[in-house]
Amino acid sequence: MRMRKLGKSGLFVSELCFGAMTFGGTDGIWGQVGRLGQDEADALVKAAVEAGINFFDTANVYATGRSEEILGQSFRNLGLLRDDIVLATKVGSGMGPGPLQRGASRRHVMAECHASLRRLGVDHIDLYQIHAFDPATPIEETLQALDSLVRSGDVRYVGVSNWAAWQIMKAIGIAAAKDLAPITSLQAYYSLVGRDAERELIPLLQSEQVGLMVWSPLAGGYLTGKYSGGGDGAGGRQTELDFPPIDRVRGERLIEVLRSVAAKHDSSPGQIAIAWLLQQRAVSTVLLGAKRVEQLRENVRSVDIALDAEDMRVLDSVSRLPAEYPGWLLGA
Repeated sequence: MRMRKLGKSGLFVSELCFGAMTFGGTDGIWGQVGRLGQDEADALVKAAVEAGINFFDTANVYATGRSEEILGQSFRNLGLLRDDIVLATKVGSGMGPGPLQRGASRRHVMAECHASLRRLGVDHIDLYQIHAFDPATPIEETLQALDSLVRSGDVRYVGVSNWAAWQIMKAIGIAAAKDLAPITSLQAYYSLVGRDAERELIPLLQSEQVGLMVWSPLAGGYLTGKYSGGGDGAGGRQTELDFPPIDRVRGERLIEVLRSVAAKHDSSPGQIAIAWLLQQRAVSTVLLGAKRVEQLRENVRSVDIALDAEDMRVLDSVSRLPAEYPGWLLGA
């Protein structure tokens, strides 16, 4: 497991990050994502650490706080040292029905940070991320709240998730002008079957040296190949939750190529899809979610796959986005 810098910060994180979204769900959307209890979570965290993963990501909204509680308890159950773990969580999504229980206002961000610290059972969060853009709150207010948390020691670095390029650039400019804690990372969807981030986001991240944390690298399991040809994935996540959206017409040809490249490397389509991401310059870390230890270990093996120039060429040719203005005019 290699370590990579997160953006231009001095923080080193494992090239794979364990995502705890499958922890604690009972019903509704979180029950569809995952219903893992404490024992199952302990086994997964243990396997992740044994594989060399030092980076763990969750969010206050996952199972309405239960994911944070279970993840923090796993660290204690396994006797893991806090200084050996990079811990990330997020704020912004609705934690209740009222208007004060969501968003990126100073009030909500600071209150939820302290609630996350209690649930996780730690004295600081390494990376605190705004989960989604809040159009009702000025970006400056959000950045000032995050800066206060950094200055108080509750948070070490700040990031955003699921923001548009113009929103990130505006935040970077405000933070620089006001001498506030800088945006260190973006957590975004990026995969071989969903390369939209390459249009605006990735050029921005490379220009401003912001780290990219990739979520859903297998597109909800689609890139494992189990849904191709009309298959139902034997009860996989996409049979219950059609997310993220996928162009399955283009995806079918991609799955064929993935299988071909996988056979060459004696691996699986999913491992190749993750290996492709790990060879993208903008990527700092790829998030892996799992319900079973065997699933996690299989995906971790992607770090040992070195795709050659021909592999990258054929994968790119079948998954490349069509040119879009002004790209086609500028030769991009």
